[in-house]
Amino acid sequence: RRQRQMCKETGLVQAWKDVVGPAIAGYTSNLYIKNQILYVHLTSSVLRQELMMGRDLLVRNLNKQVGAQVIVNIIFR
Repeated sequence: RRQRQMCKETGLVQAWKDVVGPAIAGYTSNLYIKNQILYVHLTSSVLRQELMMGRDLLVRNLNKQVGAQVIVNIIFR
């Protein structure tokens, strides 16, 4: 069961680029999931503000991409 969850987490992190697109993905690094929260490091404070406003939609789209509720929130750093 834990191994299946880890596979879904890995799939969700890999889906990040597909969901946000290559331009935004280029400003992000160090993606990881801990306790159903996706942590994303951003190099642009302006982009951070934009993504924070669309956080709920991103959570839904990322979960939809992997077919399961893997994350419940995203923290942008």
